[in-house]
Amino acid sequence: MKTIQPVQVWFSGQETQATVLEATCYNDNLSTQANFQYQLMKVVPMPGTSGSYLQGLAQGSLGMTGATYQAWETNDYAYNWIAQQLNLVITGEYIPTTPTP
Repeated sequence: MKTIQPVQVWFSGQETQATVLEATCYNDNLSTQANFQYQLMKVVPMPGTSGSYLQGLAQGSLGMTGATYQAWETNDYAYNWIAQQLNLVITGEYIPTTPTP
């Protein structure tokens, strides 16, 4: 998962900010194409603790083909490509917090 510059997302009848991008490759024919599921999320603090959880706000899928697929060698490449398709700016790695009582 990656942190992103905050973007406004319509969720449950109001705008809210997404700050995390999660992506999974769910279909790769190992030759010419791969499909990715992505989700834009926000970090929600857990009351009474120092922890937090992620709430999904928007999701979709993207297909990678052609020269882009042929150049894909790392997870960072895939995340950068997904971010480019969605007009997002990656700011770093998402590091989850561990709740403490």
